Amino acid sequence: MAMRDIRTIGDPVLRTPCEPITEVDDRVRQLVEDLLETVDHDGRAGLAANQIGVSLKAFSWNIDGEIGYILNPSIVEVSDELQDLGEEGCLSVPGLWYPCERPAYAKAIGTDLDGGEVVIEGEEIWARLINHECDHLDGKLYLDRLKKDVRRRAMRELRESLEERG
Repeated sequence: MAMRDIRTIGDPVLRTPCEPITEVDDRVRQLVEDLLETVDHDGRAGLAANQIGVSLKAFSWNIDGEIGYILNPSIVEVSDELQDLGEEGCLSVPGLWYPCERPAYAKAIGTDLDGGEVVIEGEEIWARLINHECDHLDGKLYLDRLKKDVRRRAMRELRESLEERG
């Protein structure tokens, strides 16, 4: 297993929709190991494959002591009710947190390395995780989901943050 570097905003891999996994080979097995190793740290709730530079549909999670992964996830159900759990952040947009409404409930179905069905579902943090990571796999960032005035402020703060880093 390997702890992988996190790609940050500006890297084109984050804006490229990921390809479905059609065959589980050594590359995919290594990807899953790397996703699990890289998400297994305090403050990390989820990690999509493109955040470590791999444009395949897979993500891992680390919620309430549960670490897992899903291949080719597809959101099959969300609630109409939206929730605001406070500010949302992203490893690929370091240090910037903004209020982002998400469905109060979400359910995704995918597979594991052996082709078995994986179902993840839940409310609150689980719903946010499912939507956030599936957005990544579609080439979207949570910044794209912000309300217009919040997004404008976020983009200004992002530019300032990038300028400070040089």
